[in-house]
Amino acid sequence: MNKINSLPGSDDILRQVLPNGITVLARPNFESPSIVIRGYLPCGAILDPADKSGLAIFLSACLMRGTARKDFYQIYDQIESAGASLSFSASTHNILFSGRALAEDLPMLLELIAEVLRFPEFPENQIEQVRDQLLAGLAIRSQNTQEMAEITFDKAFFGDHPYARDDEGTPESIQSITRQDMQAFHQKYFGPDGMVICIVGGIEPAKAVENVRAVFEPWAKNPQARPSFDNLPQVTNPKTTQRLHVEIPEKSQMDLIVGFSGPNRLSPHYHAAMLGNCILGQFGMMGRIGKVVRDDNGLAYYAGSSLAGLPLSGSWEISAGVNPGNIEEALRLIRLELKRFTEEPVLASELDDVQSFFIGRLPLDMESNGGVAYYLLNMERYQLGLDYYREYAGIVRSVTREQILNTARTFIDPDRLIIVTAGTKQPGS
Repeated sequence: MNKINSLPGSDDILRQVLPNGITVLARPNFESPSIVIRGYLPCGAILDPADKSGLAIFLSACLMRGTARKDFYQIYDQIESAGASLSFSASTHNILFSGRALAEDLPMLLELIAEVLRFPEFPENQIEQVRDQLLAGLAIRSQNTQEMAEITFDKAFFGDHPYARDDEGTPESIQSITRQDMQAFHQKYFGPDGMVICIVGGIEPAKAVENVRAVFEPWAKNPQARPSFDNLPQVTNPKTTQRLHVEIPEKSQMDLIVGFSGPNRLSPHYHAAMLGNCILGQFGMMGRIGKVVRDDNGLAYYAGSSLAGLPLSGSWEISAGVNPGNIEEALRLIRLELKRFTEEPVLASELDDVQSFFIGRLPLDMESNGGVAYYLLNMERYQLGLDYYREYAGIVRSVTREQILNTARTFIDPDRLIIVTAGTKQPGS
C-alpha cells in the first residue's frame, strides 16, 4: 500500500488540459475518504488599476457573498450541511480557492466553485460589510511596525515595477472601490483559460477529471485581457545604499529590513539562493544572522532572512525586531555577515545540514492531502515538471558551495542596500 507521504510523480499524477483551457491535476490517496481541492485563476492584485489598489483582494472576499442563484446564507448552509469547507482569496498574481469535502461530495463542491466564479452578484450590503472589515484590518496594520517596514521596502526597492504596489490597498483606495469596479474586473479577467484545479484524495484521478469536465466545460473561453509583462523595468540594487524610516509613535520596538535583489523563481540561481538563504538567516535559530545579532549580542528580539522568488522578479531581505538604541550596531553586524557571505564559501557542514533539512522536510509537508495539493499547484504554476519532487533531492544535493558563493556575489552588494526602519523616532532625529 502506498504511503500518504510518498512523493508524487508522473506515474501517479493525472494532468489534463480541457478544451476551454482549464488544467486539471489529480492524485489519489485511498487511505483518505475525503478530497482537497485547490486552484487559481491567473488574475490577481498585479492587475488592480493604479488608483484602485486592493481591488482583487476586496473582490475575492466578496465572491461567496451571493451569486445569481444563491444568497450568502444559502451558500454557507450548503457547505456546512455537507461538513465541507470552501474559501477564496487573492495574491499578487492569482485569485485562489481552496476547499475540502468527502469524496462523494466533490461534484457539489465543484458546482459551487463554478457558480461563485462565474456568476457572483457582489451584493451592495455585503460589499459594505467586507469594506468595514478591510478598513479595520488596514487600521490595525498601520500600527504594525513589521508590516509597515515591508510595505515601505517594496515601494523603495521595486520602484516602477508592479511589485511595488500594496496588494491590500490603502484606506482611500478601499473607500473608492465600487460594485461596478468589481463587475468590470470580473468581466475583464475571469475565465477558464489558464485556470488550474488540483484534486487530491480518495477518488480515482480519471473520475476527478471527469467531474471537473462535467461542471466547467460549459464555461467557454472569452477574450480576457491578458496584459503582457515582457516590458517591465528590471529590478536591481540601488546605486548607493538608501535609508528610509516610517515613524509610528509610541512603539518601543523598531522593525528593520535590509534588502537587496534576489533571483526569480525560475532563475538558474534559485536553488543556490534558497539553500544559501537558509544558511544566512533561517536554519536552526535563524541562521548566521540570528546567531550573531540575537544570540551572541542580544541586539534583537528576532533576526533572520527571507527570499521572495516571485515569478517576475525577486528580493532578498534580512529582517529584525530591534530596540531603537541597538539599530546601528545591528546594522553593522548584518553588513559584516553579508560581506562574509559574499567573500567566503559556506562551510561544507552548513551546506550538508541545510540540504538534509530541505530533503527531509518535503515528505513531511506532503503527509496530508492539502500538503500534496499545495505542492502540485506550485509545480504547475512554475511549470517544474511532473517529476520535479521525485528529482528534488538530487537537485538540492547538486548545489555546491561555489554555486552559493557565486549567487551571493551576483545579487548581494553590502554597499548597495535598501534599509528601512519602522517604529518610534530614530535616536538623534
